[in-house]
Amino acid sequence: MVVVDSDAGRVSGIGEADEPGWEVDPDDEWGLAVVATVGRQLRLRREAVGMRAADFATAVGYGEDMIYKIEAGKRIPRPEFLDRADEVLRAGGLLAAMKEDASKVRYPKKVRDLAAMEARAVEIGVYETSNIPGLLQTPEHARALLRSWQPAYSPEDLERRVAARIARRGIYERSPAPALSFVLEEATLRRRVGGTMVRREQFERLLEVGQFHNVSLQVMPMESAAHPGMSGRIELLKFEDGTAVGRSDGAFNGRPVTDLRQLRILELRYGTIRAQALPPGESLALVEQVLGET
Repeated sequence: MVVVDSDAGRVSGIGEADEPGWEVDPDDEWGLAVVATVGRQLRLRREAVGMRAADFATAVGYGEDMIYKIEAGKRIPRPEFLDRADEVLRAGGLLAAMKEDASKVRYPKKVRDLAAMEARAVEIGVYETSNIPGLLQTPEHARALLRSWQPAYSPEDLERRVAARIARRGIYERSPAPALSFVLEEATLRRRVGGTMVRREQFERLLEVGQFHNVSLQVMPMESAAHPGMSGRIELLKFEDGTAVGRSDGAFNGRPVTDLRQLRILELRYGTIRAQALPPGESLALVEQVLGET
């Protein structure tokens, strides 16, 4: 990755192989357009001040080949690079202003779409049958979990997905805060995802989030009776205008639904699951117990 020297304000020279996860997804049309625009503006600004690519590369601490890749829209520029480029090329904030869109491009389109819906939702409910919900995961837990998937992700794609998952946690900083409810199976707490420290940090994160005033965290105990969530994950998002979207692995072929009748079915299932799960206080006590056993 690129690091900034806090004393000199310079971006350290880093090789392309040391920057995983910043390639452009060829199937992401919006992403390709954003990166092409950033690269074009960068090249035009560099040429406008009469700076050769080699001199610019030296000034920002990148290789000349990397500069050409960024200008050609073949590489997603990091935020630190755009800050330094803006300074070197005296762009007056034009290049630095592109950091937000350039960073979003790094995340898979499917994750961006989900994050956009979560950012609009006033109420979110998630039941997860086999994993701790993504919005609750620590970076190390997410990394350990994604490493177990087959076929295996490349190191670059793995880091891209971890970063995208963790970026969604910005939902906790929203104001006004959305109402969030989570139900997870006790088995997901018992499953050994990562080493001891990874598991302990994950349990501590659950205890932290479970104390938020807008969050309800519940655990479905292993000795519970059969319930409507056993067919798979359920997610419900409700918006300020009264509309909603839901999805369940065990209903409507797993497709997102907005039809009121279909949403009522998912709401009924989710409500029943919440009723059968442990209350929030007992759920946090169970998480503390598992933490103590780890």
